[in-house]
Amino acid sequence: MTGDNLFHLKGNGSSFFLPTGIGEMKALGWEKPDIILVTGDTYIDSPYIGVAVIGRVLLNAGYKTAVIPQPDMSSGADITRLGEPLLFWGITGGSVDSLVANYTAAKKRRNTDDFTPGGVNNRRPDRAVIQYANLIRRYFKDTVPLVLGGMEASLRRIAHYDFWSNKIRKSILLDAKGDFLVYGMGEKTVVQLARALKTGSPCTGIPGLCFLSKDKPQDYIELPSFEDVSGDKKKFIEMFDIFYRNNDPLSAGGLFQSYGSRYLVQNPPSPGLSQEELDAVHGLDYQREVHPHYQSLGAVKAMDTIRFSIPTHRGCYGECNFCAIAVHQGRTVSWRSEASILREAEAISRLPDFKGVITDAGGATANMYGFECRLKLEKGACADKRCLYPEVCRGLKPDHGKLSNLLKKLRSTPGVRHVFTASGIRHDLIFADLKNGMAYLTEVVFHHVSGQLKIAPEHCEEDILALMGKPAIKSLLDFKNAFDALSKKAGKKQFLTYYLIAAHPGCGISHMTALKRFTRENLKINPEQVQIFTPTPSTWSSVMYHTETNPFTGEKLYVEKSVIGKERQKNLVAGKPDSARVAQGIKPMPGNKGRKHHEWTKP
Repeated sequence: MTGDNLFHLKGNGSSFFLPTGIGEMKALGWEKPDIILVTGDTYIDSPYIGVAVIGRVLLNAGYKTAVIPQPDMSSGADITRLGEPLLFWGITGGSVDSLVANYTAAKKRRNTDDFTPGGVNNRRPDRAVIQYANLIRRYFKDTVPLVLGGMEASLRRIAHYDFWSNKIRKSILLDAKGDFLVYGMGEKTVVQLARALKTGSPCTGIPGLCFLSKDKPQDYIELPSFEDVSGDKKKFIEMFDIFYRNNDPLSAGGLFQSYGSRYLVQNPPSPGLSQEELDAVHGLDYQREVHPHYQSLGAVKAMDTIRFSIPTHRGCYGECNFCAIAVHQGRTVSWRSEASILREAEAISRLPDFKGVITDAGGATANMYGFECRLKLEKGACADKRCLYPEVCRGLKPDHGKLSNLLKKLRSTPGVRHVFTASGIRHDLIFADLKNGMAYLTEVVFHHVSGQLKIAPEHCEEDILALMGKPAIKSLLDFKNAFDALSKKAGKKQFLTYYLIAAHPGCGISHMTALKRFTRENLKINPEQVQIFTPTPSTWSSVMYHTETNPFTGEKLYVEKSVIGKERQKNLVAGKPDSARVAQGIKPMPGNKGRKHHEWTKP
């Protein structure tokens, strides 16, 4: 960004869906689009959907931007219907990595897709970014640049472990034969790139951009080569450590990695959006609905979650080792102004099918709104410590006061009856906020719980929590006690929903046995929300899974890699009593299905 505000609202009267067909373009008076965005989702025009945000930002910046959602891979009918763009093709796998969208942790094909009309999982190809790039080049030889972006591209921008093929893969920029890759939250980068391509200016200095080069960049940090990390797990850990430590816009250096005679170059990250810019992005004229053509093809389940929800902030300083939000959205939290959020609530209240319930107001975690570490904002994230692990850093100074005030004003918005907190709460932050933490929790319990409140302890065993980068279990128990007491005081039957993980690196049957005991004795539940760990690119936990090593200590780890073993761990906690015993290797004594629990025996 160079001086001018790229997201100043220009009042261009863009009260329409971005065009998806030639008729829509002609109705707008467009002869040809400047940019075509190709996505693995159907087209939902919502501030929750990356392709809609990027499309709206580009349109607001003056670029005619169209969308081709979920193009047919068997012909050129969809990909050619708008012709060729003047500036570039933008390619994204959609809101979710296509392999995560298409397969379970056991690598079984998913039958449903929340982002496809009708819900049938038949429109998103595996490795969608690569497939769409190939599709474009099949029908447009020597076309304008292919620009990769979104979650799938961002998290696969350097050499990475790929769980689905069980090997180290090259940067997706090479596999897709793309020209550029926009990583992270790409609003600034994509507008600067569009401007450079339109004016013929150099592109290679734009923050937040990756590209290929025949020459080593000057003053950039070299990552171990693709060849080295493919055959040496210690080199892989070294590579990821350098990569991870260079993700903060205030402190990161540029990176490069060799692939034979070529170099992948990653420019330093783009600066995060200011509050004014974030407000402007959310103030663009989203239609908050599925495009009418695709709406006619069937219901889109994702709309149940996002239609009446409000994103209040982005980024996460939680840095859980199994989560990629810190790499994609960043470790610094930025939040919208109260006025911007209230305007959105008023806009939602005027929608024809709104029944008075805002289903969520939050972000990656609900209670990270309105406060950040002053030192981090001035100098960038600390290289030698984390904000929340092993305990909340004193420099963060959590303060839930702004969030409590926001929730009060949201539920006072005319036409709004309820505002629920569905994003999940980081319970350790509440107890670290001695001034306003309990007042916020009281506010939530009395007014903002729709029967159940989500929290994500993930496990109870100290060594597994350490590998996950999660807090000690004491704050969970304190939170449960406080939640239960406040719910009783409010006269409401409300419950906590606990998200738990099985088969995380380091986790064995004994750990899951302890978790089962903990949930039964301390939480008084039989858990249902237990998921098997999936090694997704650009997370420390995936590094552990691939290398079978604790990357922070160098110690070897037990890693369960068999499907049967993973299911065994999950069933031990989430299964019915019989399946839990089978998971431990215990079988019922033959000849009597009706035996009591104490009459089971090991084979």
